[in-house]
Amino acid sequence: MSKLFVDQVDPKTATTLTLGTSGDTISIPSGVTIANAGTATGFGGNTPQFMVVKTSSQSISNNTATKVTWNSELVDSDNTFASDKFTVPAGGGTYLIFATLEMDSKNNSDLKNCYIKLYKNGSMLQQHVYDFRSNQPRRMSIDITGVHTLSASDYLEMYAQIDSDDGDVEVDGASSGDGYLTIFGGIKV
Repeated sequence: MSKLFVDQVDPKTATTLTLGTSGDTISIPSGVTIANAGTATGFGGNTPQFMVVKTSSQSISNNTATKVTWNSELVDSDNTFASDKFTVPAGGGTYLIFATLEMDSKNNSDLKNCYIKLYKNGSMLQQHVYDFRSNQPRRMSIDITGVHTLSASDYLEMYAQIDSDDGDVEVDGASSGDGYLTIFGGIKV
């Protein structure tokens, strides 16, 4: 192995400087800092990423875990969201997953419990619960956030469960002009 000691390497005017050939490995040893003051391209990024919203409300059965349906995609960088679920593309990876569901009992002092549930491949992966039995409100916005390592073809779905005194419950949706109430999203980290 031979070394070349220089302070700067420039290509010919208006050309591209290429390091290596297809199949080569460029090694950057530990302790070396890469400083970029220009435009970085081709280094990948935080994709896939998705975010979906409810633009209309969804009535659900009382005290029953029910899959949330989504009306509108705001972001779907790799076409990974379809049929109300996110499917991990080839390669898998670690993802930040988040959701907010607006749970509504439709009557004052009627909401007993509400649950937001993240399902992976048909089984519950994570949940967040609010118990209001000692001081019941009408509605509640409930969030869930997690970092999950997922494999290719794993799929994620969001479920809601609302328990109220009279049993008439829904997951609220709203148009963008009113601000989104119910969202589901994720990004590869």
